[in-house]
Amino acid sequence: MFQNRKEALQMKTLQFREAIQEAMSEEMRRDDTIYLMGEEVAEYNGAYKASKGMLDEFGAKRIIDTPISELGFSGVGVGSAMNGNRPIIEFMTFNFSLVGIDQIINNAAKMRQMSGGQFNIPIVFRGPTASAGQLAATHSQAFESWYANCPGLKVVVPSNPKDAKGLLKSAIRDDDPVIFMESEQMYGDKGEVPEGEYLIPLGVAEVKRKGADVTIVSFGKIIKAAYKAAEDLAEEGIECEIIDLRTVRPMDHETILESVKKTNRLVVLEEAWPFGNIATEITYQVQSQAFDYLDAPIVKINTGDTPAPYSPELLKEWLPSPDDVVKAVKKVMYK
Repeated sequence: MFQNRKEALQMKTLQFREAIQEAMSEEMRRDDTIYLMGEEVAEYNGAYKASKGMLDEFGAKRIIDTPISELGFSGVGVGSAMNGNRPIIEFMTFNFSLVGIDQIINNAAKMRQMSGGQFNIPIVFRGPTASAGQLAATHSQAFESWYANCPGLKVVVPSNPKDAKGLLKSAIRDDDPVIFMESEQMYGDKGEVPEGEYLIPLGVAEVKRKGADVTIVSFGKIIKAAYKAAEDLAEEGIECEIIDLRTVRPMDHETILESVKKTNRLVVLEEAWPFGNIATEITYQVQSQAFDYLDAPIVKINTGDTPAPYSPELLKEWLPSPDDVVKAVKKVMYK
């Protein structure tokens, strides 16, 4: 949602980490109830430099370094949200959010209902998700489907700087808890970002590439494999339509269904274990609402059904690749 067309045409190039920093800083200038708290967010400018310069601008009362205690500072964030603040809680990685998951699931997500609507919890939990190279089993996990499974939480996973900034600003303004999941391997990615104020509403997917032959739905950094596959397939005369979910809860079913009704084929690409994930939910929604439009069974592409390996060769096999997407597309095309 842009302020006007002229602003929308004025673009600048930012790294993903810079888009995150801009979103937080702009919102903190607008609203002094917003603060950022987490490990190394202040003196070190953020573990991935996503809060660079913010301590100097906003001071130590609003950019707060914490001990290594996710359960503790998650709880502090929830409590302060109940008392009129709008905290941004950064996890160095969402693998570490498991230490604070009781506060997220049992307090942040449920407090509005349990209080009979007396308390909103306007809080954002943000940080990187999924694999980031050779970080092995306990530091390479994707928990999007875990958090999306819980009523009361919104879950956002942007794939580029423009979406990251617009979605994060909307998440910070939202009156309910938002899980905002990034990627260590995307913080250095560069992309065009509109100048001036803009917001991207939560719960709205975007068609990133138009195509008539097959729909590919994805989100987060793994969507790059879909883009590469689509380029390769185009050389063979197969045109893929790529949808970036951007928000996995609430999910934009309508955009997916409209595309499937046009292409009649669906591939879902997700960097997550194959059992009970976002791709599974998409598959159910499409077969229940658009079954008669399908010309082939839906194919979903996920990681291997094992903890993430450390070995680079095993990790390459474990992660979905552009070749996996090409094979899936040809399968639903019966080629």
